[in-house]
Amino acid sequence: MRALPFYIGGFLGPFGGGVVAVLVPQLRDAFDATTAGVAATLPAYLIPFALFQLVSGTIGERIGRRKVVRTAYIAYALLSLAAAFAPTLETFIVIRALQGTANAFLTPLLLAGLADLVPPGQLGRAVGTFAAVQTAAIALAPLGGGLFGAVDWRFAFLSQVVVALGLALFPPHDAERRDTPPRLRAAFTRRVGLLSGAAFTGYAGVTGIGFLVAVEAADEFGLGSILRGVLLAGFGVAGMLLGRAAGDAVDRFGRTPVIFVGIAICSVLVVALGFAPSALALGALWFAIGLGSALMWAGINVLTVEAVPGNRAGGTSVVSAFKFAGNAVAPVMWLPLYHVDPRLGFLGAGILAATAGVFIAPLRMAR
Repeated sequence: MRALPFYIGGFLGPFGGGVVAVLVPQLRDAFDATTAGVAATLPAYLIPFALFQLVSGTIGERIGRRKVVRTAYIAYALLSLAAAFAPTLETFIVIRALQGTANAFLTPLLLAGLADLVPPGQLGRAVGTFAAVQTAAIALAPLGGGLFGAVDWRFAFLSQVVVALGLALFPPHDAERRDTPPRLRAAFTRRVGLLSGAAFTGYAGVTGIGFLVAVEAADEFGLGSILRGVLLAGFGVAGMLLGRAAGDAVDRFGRTPVIFVGIAICSVLVVALGFAPSALALGALWFAIGLGSALMWAGINVLTVEAVPGNRAGGTSVVSAFKFAGNAVAPVMWLPLYHVDPRLGFLGAGILAATAGVFIAPLRMAR
């Protein structure tokens, strides 16, 4: 129960970033804007969310996790309220960028605080659950946005106001005081660099291709928006079901073996998505990829929180920045290939997912 606010906070950020994707028609009508104009709200959130994580963890460690996280939650709540009543699209885009900035000061500090909260022997379980929750948020955001949008798109943001204000009452504890304050330079190590590479390729090649699965479901199998949302949610549901068990496997069998199993499952099945003969097969493959993703991220996240003991949140935030950068660039990487041949889009994503193992292998040898 003490860890529950960390998990809810981990869900809030990715959910807030992805919830707009399915609300494009409602926002287009509300602001009398074009589809391209509304689509700009997605990178407007994700780009500052990724960029500011390069420094947010170290800033939080220096100023204090409690103060920074509480301030970020309150700012996020106020910005969500402003987004619900934004008068123009331009104002809405600016608010979304500020929301992404505020959330950059939440995710890495919550993960670092969670790692300090649990006993070392249960670190894999706790971090695996956190990874599953974040994956679930990305996958469930379109479904949640669709449900809110069926009533009024503003509820998608007003609900976040309530959650963020509630979470502000449960910030993480500050790290132990050290003789020298955490330095940003300490977070930029070879180990963090390798983990950042694995995080980028893992999100760009696996978690970030949900949009491609949705396009495939619509173009090839004619699924409507509700059925597409249900199909995409299977990935997140799988992560939630296996997250804790994946963390237990990390504690029992080690970090890198579990990561390699997850990478192997994901890379093979992502390629198979392009050859799915039916919508049911597509959904089953996407669900199975969610299971493999839970294994992969359970191990990567544990390695991440262990990477820089003197600046745990700083190292975590750098890796997280590359993770969500991969999620942001995935459409740019795979849509051109998909338009040439749908199988090429999934083939490219599967190959990139497999390269995550190249970044993990040196960490195994180092251990």
